[in-house]
Amino acid sequence: MSQRFEPNDLAELKDMYDVIVIGSGGAGLTSAIQASELGLKPVILEKMSTVGGDTKRASSGMNAAETFVQTEHGIEDSVGKFYYETLRGGHGQNDPELLKYFTEHSSRAIEWLYKEGVQLDDLTITGGMSVPRTHRPHTTEPIGAYLVNGLLEQVRAKQIPLFCGAKVTAINGQDKVSGVQVQTANGNQAIQSKAVIIATGGFGANKALLAQYRPDLSKYKTTNQPGNTGDGILMAEDIGAQVVDMDQIQVHPTVQQDTDHVYLIGETVRGEGAILVDQDGKRFVNEMETRDKVTNAINKLGGTGAYLIFDQSVRDRAKAIDFYNSVGLVKSGSDLGELAEKSGIDGEMLNQAVDKWNRSVSDRLDMAFGRKTGLHVLDKPPYYSIHISPAVHYTMGGVKTNDQTQVLKSGGEPIQGLYAAGEVVGGLHGSNRIGGNSIAETVIFGLRAAQQVRDYFFDM
Repeated sequence: MSQRFEPNDLAELKDMYDVIVIGSGGAGLTSAIQASELGLKPVILEKMSTVGGDTKRASSGMNAAETFVQTEHGIEDSVGKFYYETLRGGHGQNDPELLKYFTEHSSRAIEWLYKEGVQLDDLTITGGMSVPRTHRPHTTEPIGAYLVNGLLEQVRAKQIPLFCGAKVTAINGQDKVSGVQVQTANGNQAIQSKAVIIATGGFGANKALLAQYRPDLSKYKTTNQPGNTGDGILMAEDIGAQVVDMDQIQVHPTVQQDTDHVYLIGETVRGEGAILVDQDGKRFVNEMETRDKVTNAINKLGGTGAYLIFDQSVRDRAKAIDFYNSVGLVKSGSDLGELAEKSGIDGEMLNQAVDKWNRSVSDRLDMAFGRKTGLHVLDKPPYYSIHISPAVHYTMGGVKTNDQTQVLKSGGEPIQGLYAAGEVVGGLHGSNRIGGNSIAETVIFGLRAAQQVRDYFFDM
């Protein structure tokens, strides 16, 4: 087990670095590591007291096509299919330039991670995808903490300075950045740099910003960590950056929110065979449809939420369930009747629904809802349920960049020395994000941002 990561002492914060990376999630860690490997001296500034951002909450995996992992698992896939299915999932509103780069460089990102010791050598599937292309560790543990911990090992090994409690309050410069203003327990400080990479995540935890763009979502809870407040977007706007798709906000369909904390139940649970039933114990949707469609189906149930139903075999294939169980989210029964009683579901209808589902899986034909992926019989007791309902999960909008991760002004020209990667960027996902594409985005464009910074230095 790796040792606990300790950020640098704030007293060590210097006045100048080659590149400043704002945020310590997947995009920030990736870009800083790659920048170091390319000969630059980066620094990572994290406003929160802990590292990892929203990335550490991710559970399903990282999408990529035409990878060596797929080949080893006998999965035939193509970049073109990945592009089309992501475009279809985003209802054709995806930025084609970003999407092209994203799908064409996903395989290389998996290889880079493998080289860094982050080995995503198992596969699962998420809604809207036709083949398993969601890469995860063979332990089937949630990808978020696994990825963050693996990248932090590289940050430590490369001695990349990472400061927590370092809140960037402004990006200096207009047409050309010259550094940032940072606020710490030691006071305010100006740090000079020729390049800045914004990797601050989205704004799913900023109630005021959500209300501004989507007042209809004001009553929803959020899966986001408290630091996901859109700082990077607002700071970029302050120096003339363009924003896009700010009203495109994803609600995740399967979130357990009966306790004091909100817990996202990852798509892997459905990808490995779980079904959704209503209060009456009936299936009501293709569980592997895109997130917006599953959310709409749950909302039509009248506020009761829905129930994920699965057996021991699903639990064996999705280790995240062990965590959900440890915090009291999972009900169990030795048979479906006992499970129904504990869950407050109609037992007879639940038995019928599972029996019909198992016949559909055996026939490889889901006549009721047309589900074609994640087909596994549910026949290995004990049986389990998790009560879920939708919650705000991901903001598809953000700063506008080109495929070189350069942040653009309203006229389309880049702000010199300013780059962005991850959820802070708008446009890639269109109006609906496919599960597994957010982790992929952080790594693919995190690498791209560092490479572009290196080129920017050489061109100066």
